[in-house]
Amino acid sequence: MHLLISFFSFMALSIAFASESQVNRYSVKQVAEGIFYHQGNHEEANAENLGAIANVGFIIGEKCIAVIDSGGSFYEGELLRKSIRQHSDLPICYVINTHVHPDHVLGNAAFTIDKPEFVGHEKLPAAMASRQQHFARQFSEILGDAYKGTKFIEAGTLVQVDSPIKLELGNRPLVLTAYTTAHTDHDLTVYDVNSSTLWTGDLLFVERIPALDGSINGWIDALETLGERDVEMVVPGHGPAFDGKQSKGWQDLLHYLTTVRKEVRDIINDMGTIEEAIASVGTQEADKWKLFEEYHRRNVTAAYVELEWE
Repeated sequence: MHLLISFFSFMALSIAFASESQVNRYSVKQVAEGIFYHQGNHEEANAENLGAIANVGFIIGEKCIAVIDSGGSFYEGELLRKSIRQHSDLPICYVINTHVHPDHVLGNAAFTIDKPEFVGHEKLPAAMASRQQHFARQFSEILGDAYKGTKFIEAGTLVQVDSPIKLELGNRPLVLTAYTTAHTDHDLTVYDVNSSTLWTGDLLFVERIPALDGSINGWIDALETLGERDVEMVVPGHGPAFDGKQSKGWQDLLHYLTTVRKEVRDIINDMGTIEEAIASVGTQEADKWKLFEEYHRRNVTAAYVELEWE
């Protein structure tokens, strides 16, 4: 019994120490004047990393601040808010959720004290309602103490497809654009007009393998359009921000998705099975992406289910 208690005490201390290390490492990078982001780890969410696996950040105007994705846990939301206060005391007037995945929205409740306007795609409320129970059950177990305080907050301002809206931070307009089904059925991008910086949400993954939760055809179409935009800086949903004149980030993701689509279509046309597709499609991409084993087979499965009905 003594050994068992000692073991659990050691584990608790290890987790506490790891979380403290994560807190100390939490930092934001400046992308342009008044624009900062925290780059998430290329890991699965866990108690040690506090769920901080996605890119989150904020834009400071002359009158107020917009948060773009709030983090993968309530605790990360608090860390992000603390980072904001190190740069500005202006009110936080908007929290923008680029989509519903937990690494982007579980920090929302950390900002309710600021009474911001929550903003998302017109389909975000339905996506949140349908997944809320599952996310709560799964991530309260995965994140432990970092999850405590989490609330699922429905966006009050919704952006419709084909009807971009403009938010004003005080001499700093942001243009929010909603997309048809691509990475999900409710993706949103944010464009800072002053600095020509584009926040893509998870319409763009860099280094980390993408997670297909919508339509592979729609995502490829969206990438072909977004990659042609003339912008100064790009902040992806995962991976480092980069100069807008560089195309590698866009091209790598486009190559992965078009490869999966072509090889899945070939198998379907040969009357092959979904198991054959999972075993063979896109395996040559394995060395190019972080977390390939965790997500690639799921992507192939989703692509097969979509493409077999073409």
